[in-house]
Amino acid sequence: MAKPGSKEFARQRRHKRTRSRVQGTAERPRLNVFRSLRHIYAQVIDDTASRTMLSASTLDAEIAQQLGKLNKMEQAKLVGEVLAKRALEKGVKQVVFDRGGYKYHGKVKALAEGARAGGLEF
Repeated sequence: MAKPGSKEFARQRRHKRTRSRVQGTAERPRLNVFRSLRHIYAQVIDDTASRTMLSASTLDAEIAQQLGKLNKMEQAKLVGEVLAKRALEKGVKQVVFDRGGYKYHGKVKALAEGARAGGLEF
């Protein structure tokens, strides 16, 4: 954990509080979001089996070549769309959204909207 009193510590506490209520299953896995200053990452996780079913991030080769001159909001939306496409290929249509302790705002919201536009339901 981060140092007590830091922003990261507060985010981790918020995330832990959310995780006590949000759990992914095989039928409805959890869509988890993590963002750093440079990149955004998303994973679809089955908590009952403790495994990541699929993931997408701005570091993926498929996505990285499309980034070009997109701003970070557009990058996050693209990651959401690609994640939704991969999820639908695996047969996942519904997910539980886990914002990871971040506000549902900005890049996190753009990723969620991209995933919805790609066909995921949450």
